[in-house]
Amino acid sequence: GLVNIPIELHTAVRNHRPRFRMLHAKDRSPVRFERVCIRDGHPVAWEDLVKGYEYAKGRFVVMTKEDFQAAAVEKTRTVDIIDFVRADEIDDRFFETPYYLVPAKSGERAYALLREAIRESERVGIAKFILRDAQHLAAVEVIGDALVLTVMRFADELVDIGGFTFPAAGSMRKNELEMAKALVNNLAAEWDPEKYTDQYRENLLRIIQGKVKGKEVELEPVAERHEGKVVDLMERLRRSLEQSGQAGAKRGSRTRRQARPGAARELAADKPSRRAKKGAARKRSGRAA
Repeated sequence: GLVNIPIELHTAVRNHRPRFRMLHAKDRSPVRFERVCIRDGHPVAWEDLVKGYEYAKGRFVVMTKEDFQAAAVEKTRTVDIIDFVRADEIDDRFFETPYYLVPAKSGERAYALLREAIRESERVGIAKFILRDAQHLAAVEVIGDALVLTVMRFADELVDIGGFTFPAAGSMRKNELEMAKALVNNLAAEWDPEKYTDQYRENLLRIIQGKVKGKEVELEPVAERHEGKVVDLMERLRRSLEQSGQAGAKRGSRTRRQARPGAARELAADKPSRRAKKGAARKRSGRAA
């Protein structure tokens, strides 16, 4: 409440996957979905709808607009930073959607000052803000020259890991562990976000474009996987090492031929992964104000 910096909030991610509409197969006309009452089977107009909470099977309590207004916290247009914590203390499971915090007019100097203070302190701002009538927890971090706000989950949203059973490390043999480590090291690489693409989206777009042009599209065949009980773990590890070694050699030569500087690579250089910075200072997208 002592320092106020004017900012604008901009989304930092985008969904590139194609969107589809439901059509009537007979004439390819778009289908309109109606709101139908389960009891009498009649359509229900928007003005006749109310919101209800099912507190028991088939039993509801109706919530009014006044009820939601009473429960809402004060609607503000601010991101209120509560604490500054060490980045490596935050569990990755808390993080959700990132946004860019862009300084508004007259806020540039204060914005830069806060950004550099956060960078030098190697801490993350923990904040609360209102988005679409709901209160959210958020992290405010530095990426390059930007302050980034990432929506976070509240603690009670995480499923307790104690409800699951995981194998202990004592049952493994040393030679098995060494072989498994060799497999990991054989696949070790530098983080390059441009390397990982959405093949499903690419296939969909190729099929769509082919259908628009009335052409058949040939896609790369998917490698068949045989999954079953692993009888000899060491033999499987050896086989994986051989295959990954061959694939790594091909991939390495291909990467050297195609390598080129890009904006995404520069961003990656500015921001090491959260896991890579554990024990030092973790950086992650977040929002601040």
